[in-house]
Amino acid sequence: MFGSEGLIEIYTGDGKGKTTAALGLALRASGHGAKIGIVQFMKGWAQYGELFSASKLPGVTLIHTGRDKCIFRGDETEEDFAEAARGLAAAEKFILSGEYDLVILDEVNVAIDFGLLKEGDVAALLKKKAPGTEIVLTGRNAPQTLIDIAELVTEMKEIKHPYKKGITARKGIEY
Repeated sequence: MFGSEGLIEIYTGDGKGKTTAALGLALRASGHGAKIGIVQFMKGWAQYGELFSASKLPGVTLIHTGRDKCIFRGDETEEDFAEAARGLAAAEKFILSGEYDLVILDEVNVAIDFGLLKEGDVAALLKKKAPGTEIVLTGRNAPQTLIDIAELVTEMKEIKHPYKKGITARKGIEY
């Protein structure tokens, strides 16, 4: 669907919009009849709006992994490592099967940055992807190894954010 090769894209940076951009691409691809696999890392909370809407889009399979709370560096548990491994296993099935036009690994860069996944394991998986499969990786702190592999890298840069005024995450906007 996306060409004979399929590209690897990364949406990274400290600004808002990485997941939103990837999900926008899923919406667009679904409209063209694509088969889409989405794995969300470190997002086990069940209230993310995309969990509800993705189930209504034709051709979309979304798997979310992680505990149902935000974790901070240094607070990782065995459950976090197990959930990240479960996500990577699901991603591997999507990426290697040849059945998916688009695979999104949401927050995979953060899972790597937190040490829940090994950068080399993700890089090796990307190098084995099925031809024609487009892959999008999101999350802050994309490792240079993955940036080097990707054909498209976009950095979201925070200029201003409502959090700095004390405005907390808003339903339908941030989650």
